[in-house]
Amino acid sequence: MSGHTGNPPGLDLERLSGWFTAMVPEAGRELSARLLTGGKSNLTYEIGDGARTWILRRPPLGHVLATAHDMGREYRVMSALRDTEVPVPRMYALCQDEEPLGAPFYVMERVSGTPYRYAKDLAGFGPARTRALSSAMVGTLAELHAVDPAAVGLTDFGRPQGFLDRQVHRWRKQLDASHSRELPAAEELFERLAARVPEESAFAIVHGDYRLDNLLVDAGDRITAVLDWEMATLGDPLTDLALMLVYHRLAVLGAGDADACLAPGFLTEEEIIERYAEQREPARFGFYLGLASFKLAVILEGIHYRHRHGQTVGQGFERVGESVVPILEAGLQSLEEYR
Repeated sequence: MSGHTGNPPGLDLERLSGWFTAMVPEAGRELSARLLTGGKSNLTYEIGDGARTWILRRPPLGHVLATAHDMGREYRVMSALRDTEVPVPRMYALCQDEEPLGAPFYVMERVSGTPYRYAKDLAGFGPARTRALSSAMVGTLAELHAVDPAAVGLTDFGRPQGFLDRQVHRWRKQLDASHSRELPAAEELFERLAARVPEESAFAIVHGDYRLDNLLVDAGDRITAVLDWEMATLGDPLTDLALMLVYHRLAVLGAGDADACLAPGFLTEEEIIERYAEQREPARFGFYLGLASFKLAVILEGIHYRHRHGQTVGQGFERVGESVVPILEAGLQSLEEYR
């Protein structure tokens, strides 16, 4: 990835270095930092000492939605999953004190691998390898949902009872917190979701933003890490499956900014559901697709809000707001599916 060196936005090396060398014992005293581009949420940096490198994560600059961008949450869930079948980086240290950077942050292992985002990135794979990779993606999600929260010390990581109802109302509150324009489709989708909340299908550790470009894949096509756990909790696992498929639907419509699922050989929506159903049958899935659309629209509206107020770092934010209404309208249509 390309990025900025020196003191990149949101990180002061002089303030950070004392804490870093104390908490990461093998780190040298002369540090460099690079902001890795591509993120539209938490900021991710590569920290190096000339011999080794680490990854540092902190919240975005400026306007931050309530309950979002919880560094302690990411750090805890990845630490808990370290000895499971779910691949995660090694965690080094969490800093809740805002003195070093002006915000909480954590440091983790730098894992080798590539996050595949676009169909062109998979062009050299060929259909067979692409199919195997997309199948492994679904299999890893199923592995996550099979982890017993009690066995990894996460029984208090969330409140699974009433999870779906709280999700509907939580994302409505998040939308209100980023209000900058009228969105009638959001009002309609919220009201229809709130009126037909089903009982949870089950409860499990939920990633909250599971998709191919939040996975690292090595040269042998092995998934080496699942990243970006900022919205992880205990809840209904079908919400992860639905959000992943909504991302894919946006790519088909040309409304998303990631289209790896369009690469020849990538599992179709029906094949993904069938692969996942080897573990759990997706009942009343139209509701989950509608909720996923609402959630994604709210997240993008928050990014749109920050961009309008000059609080985003990097490129590619100017058109984010254009996707919000199509996503909401697709969510309304999704409610009638898989009934």
